[in-house]
Amino acid sequence: MVVKKKTPKVEAVVLDEQKLHLLLASLSVDGGEDGVRQVARTLQSCLELTDPVQQIQLVKKAGSQLEDLSEEEPDGALLEACLHTLCLVYTSLQAKNPLRRAIASALGSVPAWLQERAVNSLCVCLSDCLSNITSDRHPHIVDTITSCLDGFVIGERCINKLLPEVLQFLHKGLNEYLHQNSGLAGRHIAQAQLMHSCLAAVKTSMLVIQRSQESISGALEAEQSHCMLEDTLSGLLGCYTHILTDEEFIQSVQSTAGMAVVLLFRSVMGCGDDVASVVSSLLRNSAQGLDSAPQWLKLRCEGLCARGRPPGVSLYLCHGALAMLSWRGSLPGPQWEQLLLLVPNTLLALDVSIKESSTAMVVARVLTLWSSAALDCLQRELQPCPPFLQQSLSGGSELQRHLLEHIYAHWEHPLDGVRHQTRSLFKNLLILHQHATPSMSDPGKDPYVSQLTHSLLGLEWHMRGKYGSLGCLVELYGARYLLETNPQLPSCLLGLMGDQTLAPYASDLLERLFVSHKAQLASDAAEEDWMQCWHHTWVTPLLQVLCRAKLDQTTYILDYFLPKLLRCSPSSLGHMVQALQEMPPSSAAPSGSRGALGALMTCLRAARAQGVVPPTEEGLWGGLVPLPLLQQALIHKHDQVRMDALGLVCECHRSTEVLTSQEMDLIRHFLPPNLNSQSPGIRQQTVSLLKKLLCRMKDSTVLLQKRRIQERDEQQRHADQHTMHLYKEFLCWMCVSLLDVLLPGASFSKCLMSLHVLCQLGQIFTFSTGADVFALGEVVTSAHAQNVLYCVASNFLEVKQLASTLLRQLPPSAVGLQVPERMHRVLGAALDLSTSTKPFDSVTAAHLFDLLLHQPHLSQALLLCAQEQGIHFQPPSLPSQASEAAIMELNTLAVVQFLLECLQSEVSRAESSLLQAAASSPLYGRAHCITAVLQHLNTESLGHTELWRRLVSELIAVCYRMSDVVSPVVQSSSPEGLIPMDTDSETSDGLQRILQEIQPRDTNDFFTSTRELDTQRTDDRTHTPTHTATLNTGGEGYRVTAQMVLVCCWRSMKEVAMLLGQLCQSLPLHYSDNTHTQPGLITEEQVEGVGLYFRQQLLQSRHRGAFELAYVGFVRLTEMLCRSGSQALQQLPSRWLTEVLQEVKSSDPSSKLCATRRSAGIPFYIQALLSSEPKSSSCSLLKMTMRELIALAMPSADRNTDTSTVPQVHALNILRALYRDTRLGENIIPFVSEGLQAAVLGFTSPVWAVRNSSTLLFSTLITRIFGVKKGKDEHSKKNRMTGREFFTRFPALYPFLLNQLEEAAATVESDSGQVKLHPSLFLLLLVLSRLYPSPMDGSSSPLGLAPFMPFIIRCGRSAVYRTREMAARALVPFVLLTQVPSTVHTLLQGLPLQPGPQTQQNHIHGTLLQVLFLLRSYQTDSHRPPPAGNGIAEALLQRMWLASRQNSCSVTRGAFLDVLVCLCRSRISLLEVSEVAELRRGALAVLMDSELITADSPRGPGSTQYLLSLARLALSASLEAPELWGGPELSSRLLQSLLLCPEYEVREETLQEVLRRLQEDQEEEERKRPQWLDETTRSNLTSLALHEKHPQCLAKALSVLCVLSSSGELMWRDGAQIVSQEAVLLHLLTLTQRSAHSVELHCAALTLLSQLVVHLVSSDPQGAGAVSCLAQWGALVCSCCSEEQPEEVKLTAAKVLVTCASSVLISPHLPLGLSTSVSLWRSVFKLLQDEDQEVRDSASDFICNIPATLFHTGVSSGVSVCPPAALDSAVGLLCRLFEVWGRVPAGVLALTEWLLGEEEDDDEADGVSSPVDEEDFLFEKGDLNLWAEPVQWVKLLHRHLSSLILTFKQTQTLNITDPDQLHQIQTVMTQARARALSSQQVLDSLPALPQFSCTIEHARLLLQNQRASLVLDLLHKLQ
Repeated sequence: MVVKKKTPKVEAVVLDEQKLHLLLASLSVDGGEDGVRQVARTLQSCLELTDPVQQIQLVKKAGSQLEDLSEEEPDGALLEACLHTLCLVYTSLQAKNPLRRAIASALGSVPAWLQERAVNSLCVCLSDCLSNITSDRHPHIVDTITSCLDGFVIGERCINKLLPEVLQFLHKGLNEYLHQNSGLAGRHIAQAQLMHSCLAAVKTSMLVIQRSQESISGALEAEQSHCMLEDTLSGLLGCYTHILTDEEFIQSVQSTAGMAVVLLFRSVMGCGDDVASVVSSLLRNSAQGLDSAPQWLKLRCEGLCARGRPPGVSLYLCHGALAMLSWRGSLPGPQWEQLLLLVPNTLLALDVSIKESSTAMVVARVLTLWSSAALDCLQRELQPCPPFLQQSLSGGSELQRHLLEHIYAHWEHPLDGVRHQTRSLFKNLLILHQHATPSMSDPGKDPYVSQLTHSLLGLEWHMRGKYGSLGCLVELYGARYLLETNPQLPSCLLGLMGDQTLAPYASDLLERLFVSHKAQLASDAAEEDWMQCWHHTWVTPLLQVLCRAKLDQTTYILDYFLPKLLRCSPSSLGHMVQALQEMPPSSAAPSGSRGALGALMTCLRAARAQGVVPPTEEGLWGGLVPLPLLQQALIHKHDQVRMDALGLVCECHRSTEVLTSQEMDLIRHFLPPNLNSQSPGIRQQTVSLLKKLLCRMKDSTVLLQKRRIQERDEQQRHADQHTMHLYKEFLCWMCVSLLDVLLPGASFSKCLMSLHVLCQLGQIFTFSTGADVFALGEVVTSAHAQNVLYCVASNFLEVKQLASTLLRQLPPSAVGLQVPERMHRVLGAALDLSTSTKPFDSVTAAHLFDLLLHQPHLSQALLLCAQEQGIHFQPPSLPSQASEAAIMELNTLAVVQFLLECLQSEVSRAESSLLQAAASSPLYGRAHCITAVLQHLNTESLGHTELWRRLVSELIAVCYRMSDVVSPVVQSSSPEGLIPMDTDSETSDGLQRILQEIQPRDTNDFFTSTRELDTQRTDDRTHTPTHTATLNTGGEGYRVTAQMVLVCCWRSMKEVAMLLGQLCQSLPLHYSDNTHTQPGLITEEQVEGVGLYFRQQLLQSRHRGAFELAYVGFVRLTEMLCRSGSQALQQLPSRWLTEVLQEVKSSDPSSKLCATRRSAGIPFYIQALLSSEPKSSSCSLLKMTMRELIALAMPSADRNTDTSTVPQVHALNILRALYRDTRLGENIIPFVSEGLQAAVLGFTSPVWAVRNSSTLLFSTLITRIFGVKKGKDEHSKKNRMTGREFFTRFPALYPFLLNQLEEAAATVESDSGQVKLHPSLFLLLLVLSRLYPSPMDGSSSPLGLAPFMPFIIRCGRSAVYRTREMAARALVPFVLLTQVPSTVHTLLQGLPLQPGPQTQQNHIHGTLLQVLFLLRSYQTDSHRPPPAGNGIAEALLQRMWLASRQNSCSVTRGAFLDVLVCLCRSRISLLEVSEVAELRRGALAVLMDSELITADSPRGPGSTQYLLSLARLALSASLEAPELWGGPELSSRLLQSLLLCPEYEVREETLQEVLRRLQEDQEEEERKRPQWLDETTRSNLTSLALHEKHPQCLAKALSVLCVLSSSGELMWRDGAQIVSQEAVLLHLLTLTQRSAHSVELHCAALTLLSQLVVHLVSSDPQGAGAVSCLAQWGALVCSCCSEEQPEEVKLTAAKVLVTCASSVLISPHLPLGLSTSVSLWRSVFKLLQDEDQEVRDSASDFICNIPATLFHTGVSSGVSVCPPAALDSAVGLLCRLFEVWGRVPAGVLALTEWLLGEEEDDDEADGVSSPVDEEDFLFEKGDLNLWAEPVQWVKLLHRHLSSLILTFKQTQTLNITDPDQLHQIQTVMTQARARALSSQQVLDSLPALPQFSCTIEHARLLLQNQRASLVLDLLHKLQ
């Protein structure tokens, strides 16, 4: 985006009257034409003018006249007056005024002889300014001084001349600012302005000192003006010191002050060694090196060397030293070298002590600055660098090591800036190393670089810092070096592109690599085919990933990587296209991937968007892609393939490229099936791409029109004219297609997409009806506009909004709101909806009002409505020639007045009976409409301010009344059930009154049933036990539920909050400051009143809906308070905050603050007040609040009772809310350490409420520290941190966690057998398990993880199983990969060698778990073999008794077996081959002696786990590598034991593993039967399938058999006897029918049964019909497709139908008979319209199995299409099959019955005489399937059936003679007529505009009517 540079504002000279008269008088001259007089006249004219631009021109003229003056010119006084005028105007102008620059230029151009006089004149004016100063003139004078030094020679001389006065002025000014700052607490805007002024003053003082160095040093040496200048400079230094040490100042001011201090030293002391010595002393915070400084400096410096100075002082002084001292060339002396090395050490020492992220940012920036300074020193040309310095800066030195540690601790920092600076620092360190060791030019031979490279490549890829660092290596050493080190790098990085968080980093590194690699290959001219080599390295892996990876993993390749690759090498596109087109289309791409076609679209799209594919005349894009291929891609099943194909058509490098007719045809092909997309992302992409296409049409239209005017060639003009005609046709088609789908009953996604695209059309082309090029308004009919209007009634907010926007774009004649009758009906609907009890109706009403506000005659319509409803209402009159803004204002005023009138009467009714209000006219609808109407009002330019002021007062008053009515409900202690338990008398009375009214007189069943209420109110006070009459003669009966009352109350509270927030935020404020009164509509008192109202609501509401929404309103108010010009309002937030904190501190159970419900609204209240504080300020409110809250949240000895812990609970809850608040951002991070301490210590409280709040706070902090969970794996490395990074960011947690862990570990000893559970042990282990050691960590780190290890190991002895497991998990991150073998060996050595009386099973188990977790982590993470002879195998073999029967504890036996499984598997092992073989022998001996083989089951706790561990060992021996254990016989025997084991868990584990193995074998290319799958195992599996009782085991067994039977016919055996196919079919059928209770079993049985059916039908299609159970199978499959079935069942049914499509559904032999086949087809159609996208996609695969010959259209076989396209093809296919089967009449009749609809519609038709009472349910469920569109389905069926009848009539006579069929026709016709008639009658009886009042009912009836009429139409054609 190109941002225009702001041009400075030109303002005329404004002088006070007296000055102006004096100047004009001094310039007035009589005749005479000499030069001076001309100048005087010019300046006089200039002063008399008021146009600033003319003034500039005259000043320039005066300048040139001055330049021409000669020394002999007379009249010195007049010349003085001219110069004085210019100088006076110069000093009175604002800083950035161009007029000031013009005067500077004029004065600068005076001849040399006049310069001194000009300087004197400017000195007089400036001196005058400096002597007469008021505080508000300070900033202006500071600006004037700055501008004098801004390239203005005379100004500079003037400042030099006035140096003491200028410096004194700056000193005074700074002093005053420092004094003012202390009194501005809470006034953020004033504070921000002061900081800005302060910054300007410090910068200006620096500029003055810098430009006047010679004068300063000269004056100081001369010593006569000793006192004056020294005192001034000393005073300035004092001010700088104050700023540096006062933490109230913002960082930019402190940082500048740091530079100013160093500059001042340099100016006073020169650039010798002394200045470096003084700065070093300041950095060290010691007064020892200050002796070389003058005495007065020394005294001032002692303030900077105070003991308790803030850590930031050193930081800013470092910055000053680097920025203000010159480091280029040779250094003046050894002190400078020491200073250069001292700076990084000082900064690194700050690493641990700083908490704020912003300070970390400054540290990072200053370190980078230091590395640049160090580079400057090393790069000196003339003399060599001192050896000590060279040594200190080379790689491997201690300083470099510390700096690298800093980099590793910060490269994952949450602030982008810190990460970026860290990367720059890393690069500079490498360059420093290169310069320090010039002999090592080859990185491979440089031990430092190669070790660094290897350790970087060895890091986890989820560490973002790794990418930037590798990028630096590529920049400095080239890509070839890294590719030689790790050849797998390209494919590894491409594999990471699926992760959204890593993709930008990976693509950036990839780009650096391939660009560098290409350059290196090209420079080596020796290689001929270097491009081939480059393609092989970069393009081939990319194409493999694109074709085979899952779609969501390749999205970012398209976004980040592919465009960069094509930019680097455009010629590679040809290579890609060729490679992809050579791939066979049916080559097995894994399901869920885009395949070669999708990959081709992706590459072409990226190339086209980059402008790589040139537009050519011959075919599309140079004939690169055949058209049918593109058409296939546009309706492909996968969303992303369709989007890439659409992108290829729409995106273009040149925005004026003309669309071809082919491209328009492709959009016509794409649009209809793609409008109904359920994925929001795809909808967004589609709209965005179509917008690009439309913009291209618009731009190319402009080009074509220009060409038509300019073009001479008749033929070309004719072609352009034709293109314009095609454009118009296409746009009209698009408009009509999109408007046609907006019918009642259209799906949400289709409405949304159509409205979006129509709005884009309206914006880009407009729906004009005049002589426009395209005149799209002409195709919009009145019916279209009505359908758009009815979309406003949609339940979806987005649809409402888009429909409203579109209605304002459509031609008014089509919408017809200007017709009085129509306007009246719409207004009536809006007013009715605003009192509806359905919450979303009020939103509809608001949108309708918004549409009506633009109509000039709205007030008459309102008056008519008022008369009809008997409301006293007089709208303001509209002047005859009113502007649009005036109409809008008066209409808004009228609508708000009308609604307010209604609302006031309804509030009065609610005050007498809330129950009736809830039932008949809940208040919230009216209030919502008022808020919505006010939102569209421009409040800055209102004409009728008096009326508005009155209205605002009334609105605020009615809001308070509404709130009073409903607050007793939402403030009761149990608002959801309305059971009063409040002791507070006020609340209690109000509630009792409401309850009295609600309470039924005879029963107590109010909360379970609704109750009729009489509108004629009886006296509530009489308690006669008679039931209220439900049959009312007069008045209306209401049905009220508790839910209605509650919804009415909390929504009313919400709307009150929103309305009050809107009023405060949008209306101008009426206030007075010191000088003048600001007129507005809302007063300070009203705003403060609203604030107090919000305070009461937030602190006392109990209903979450009520206080959450009060919070939204309150946030609007606090934002306004901060920005308001009123001082009183600006200080409110800090006052309220102090009050509420005081209230929280002193709260106890009797307090009105809500202590349950996570403190209800209190956290919200505090959050709103804190978030109003500007982020860039010093955040004093946040700091004060956090200090107070943390002090309250920390446990103390005197607070251990329920009463005294209330403040602690509040504090914990409020802290939780603040840590979660994203708006507080990084400002909250400094308080994380204390928060975590409070949470952990809170667990030790005896009070449950404190422990509960601590839990919530703890989980919030874990998320705040480690980030939101990025995946399902709880222990994923993405949500972890290295220990160094964690403790560097939160240093206070290091001693705290260590002490807590030590304390907790001391309690876990379980020798006594007693369980001692330390309350916070679990939390500590949870935090520690999120840390891990970085391979980059140095062993010397002061924050190392080593001290934690012994305590964690000790926690493994706990008597609590979960603690032992957590300890094992927490230990893993603390052990470096290289230390795993030795740690495992040490742990094993601690286990007993034989059983004994002292054996502690808890110790053994804890140790074994730790060993197991360490081994697993090693196997997943390690890529290198461990050192030999680590002693692990020996230690295990010595302790084999732990796995045998000698060990009586099942838990430890199981754990030992798990360790054996881990080591005996064939993956990365820690052991030598011989050691593994020995271990296997030992394990096998244990296995053969175990309970698994001897079949006696173990007893006691943990026995099942033990058996499962045994099973895992046995499975490892039998399935993984049987040849290494004992051959196939052993394997078969073990499998048999496992499958026949009495424990179902063992059988399930075994079957799961067998299934996994089989599926893996299936995926491999050459399948060979595994050794272990012999006849015995197969027989065991089939027997199991026939006799297994446990559902999960049975499901797994059936799944295994599914895999086996899919690869060939399966022989079923039951023991020794063979079971027949028929018997198996019947058994499975019965099983499937009975297993609906278990989804897994049901799906597995159905899949296997269907495989057998398909096999049976395929082997004998003719005889299949004889098998009796096939019809039952068909019915079963159909039942699995119904809407209410679980998703898994529907998916299974879809897969079944897809597999049986070719053999059953389209078989010409009709094996299942017509009726069953048609039912199965109907199921396919049902699934294609299912709500769930996965089900639809799965069902659409059936197209792949159908031969292309059966399709009329050009659908190619083997390519999946999207469900809408599949549905259309499928209906056409079924009609074609009726012809193939020769059953057209029967088929047509069956489909006609579908068209008419189900039987239940009949029942509805009987009862339609009275519309369904929609008031029964408050929250309408509606139809569950939001995707299916019955209207479109009916049209689709009708279209295909009409076509079938027509074709059949043309080919043969359609003669129906079958009496059954004739009778059927007659029955259907009768039914259709009856339905058409009854639905039409009910439609006629609905109220006006039923689309708004009874939307669902209207849509249902309309559909019923349409179905009936289409059926009648078909039957007429048939006859």
